Amino acid sequence: MNKKLGRLLHPGMGIFFLIMLGFCLATLVLGDYLLAAVEGIVTLTMYLFYMMKRSHRHQQLQQYLQSIPGAIESVSHGESPFPTVAARLGDGGIIWANEAFINLTGLSDSMAEHLLTDALPNFTTDWLVDRKTEAPYDITLDGRRFRVYGTSYRADDPAGTMIGVFYLSDLTMLYQVRDEYVRSRPVVSIILIDNYEELTKNLSESAISNLNAKLGDAITAWTDGQHGLLRKLDRSRFLYIFEKRDLDGVIADKFSLLEDMHQITSPSGLSASVSIGLGVDGASFEESYDFAALSIEMALSRGGDQAVIKDRFNFSFYGGRSKEADYRSKVRSRVTANSLMELIGQSDHVFIMGHRNADLDSVGAAMGICCLCRKKGKKFNIVLDMENNASQQLLKEILQVPEYAADVFISGQEALLVCDNKSILIVVDTNRPDQVEFKPLLEAISKVCVVDHHRRAADYINPVVVNLHEPYASSAAELVTELLQYAVETSDILPIEAKSLLAGICLDTKFFNVRTGERTFEAAAVLRRMGADPTEVKMLLQNDFQDTMAKYQIIKSARLYRQELAIAALNSATTRVLAAQAADELLNISGITASFVLYPDGDTVIISARSIGSANVQMILEPLGGGGNTATAGAQVKNSNVKDVLDRLVASIDKFYEE
Repeated sequence: MNKKLGRLLHPGMGIFFLIMLGFCLATLVLGDYLLAAVEGIVTLTMYLFYMMKRSHRHQQLQQYLQSIPGAIESVSHGESPFPTVAARLGDGGIIWANEAFINLTGLSDSMAEHLLTDALPNFTTDWLVDRKTEAPYDITLDGRRFRVYGTSYRADDPAGTMIGVFYLSDLTMLYQVRDEYVRSRPVVSIILIDNYEELTKNLSESAISNLNAKLGDAITAWTDGQHGLLRKLDRSRFLYIFEKRDLDGVIADKFSLLEDMHQITSPSGLSASVSIGLGVDGASFEESYDFAALSIEMALSRGGDQAVIKDRFNFSFYGGRSKEADYRSKVRSRVTANSLMELIGQSDHVFIMGHRNADLDSVGAAMGICCLCRKKGKKFNIVLDMENNASQQLLKEILQVPEYAADVFISGQEALLVCDNKSILIVVDTNRPDQVEFKPLLEAISKVCVVDHHRRAADYINPVVVNLHEPYASSAAELVTELLQYAVETSDILPIEAKSLLAGICLDTKFFNVRTGERTFEAAAVLRRMGADPTEVKMLLQNDFQDTMAKYQIIKSARLYRQELAIAALNSATTRVLAAQAADELLNISGITASFVLYPDGDTVIISARSIGSANVQMILEPLGGGGNTATAGAQVKNSNVKDVLDRLVASIDKFYEE
């Protein structure tokens, strides 16, 4: 056993015996020989007893260390290839270490006077006390990384001291190989020019070639320095493969290609827009490419002009701040109409379902789908909570029509009882499974179709048989109106159905003030010819006197934030309709470009948001679990209060503007 270990376990008693010997000499000088003899005998006896006890403890510790099988025995002879240290588990005091550990930690001059944490900062022994043999973390010493293993033994001393022995395995090379493997994993990305057709429309071949050169140069410049592989798949799509080590730099650069593309314009003045879909951490190139394909589909369904990263667990979104431009094709509406009609014809029962607390757009879109089912002669039902919805006045009028007076509207529980494997479910005005009227029905029916205009969230309905998802559209009612034009005759559409569809468009466009395009007015014109009366629609959206006063109380409580945002945080409950109308009304105030209304609903806080400026309310509410589009969005935050949600909302707003 080394001398340092002896000094630690057997503190020096020399000063004590010297003092006793001094008393003996003093007594002898004073002439009391008998007392001096007695003191001398006592001192000698205690010294002999101390030496015997010290020898006994020395032998005991030697047995403790020798009782550690294999490794400690070899360590005691200086043969262990691992840095090894023994310490008391109670106070962490070091009692022994081999040369490898001493050289590694640099505590060779005073090893016996140190604690284990002096040699290994932030090191704990809890895992060894819990009878685990491997530390749950690695340590770094002298620029090298070590995995720590250990074992514990109880000493035979009266106190039963627990001794822990720790072995440090140098895995630096292994970690370097692993880290290099991770850094060199392929990232497969698809780069898509969103509006290529619009950019090249009516251009000559030479102008198209010149534009293609500019687009290609911008993409090539963005990929320079990353040592990746860039290939052009077709005129508007590129495949780019690079290593994961460069991904952090691309993210830190905020996918500068998105902004660079805006600098390229067609002769007509239209700016180019690009979407980037990246597949990360796939088990193979094939899986990474599938991830990239899902990412590019997600980017397009959220309006394009953004980058989306898909890994094995989730989506990450970057960009997407610009307003959507209308890149829809009527061909897709025609193909979707044919596919949907064929699917309806093959089913026995069609269920139509919107989002919870259905508004005029949700009900109107559902009514349009009912017309398709009636054309095919199939039984249909609208799944709707007749008590909790935002369309009471419209529903009263609908129930007076003979075609809807029977049992068309049913609850989710009733639908769950009658559905079977030949039933289909058509979801309108939402693409999120948690927001549908009755989620168990969505899970029970295997054939699901989606018609929606909101930006797609990470938790979208999947899989779907037919998917008409157009974030460029003003409303779900507009999309369904286009389907009707290709699938039925004008005479097949009931006036109440045309009125419901027009009401949905008017609601989401604020009577054609926001999110309107050429096709929005075309759809409204079609519905007008089918019998929809705008004046009657206006009356559907009227409030009574009490609701109007309540709406202006909400507006009165609003506060200005960042000089252009209005936030009204209510401590009392209100209706969703009034909250949405108050958010709309706040945008009529000069200088206000976005508005947010928060109010409690039981243990849930509801947020209604609107924007007519640069603020993308969908991106602001997405971290709070919300969704929608750039101009209209909402969120439901469960198990929270208004104050906490307000703090989270402000933090999300700050993050949006800082980025």
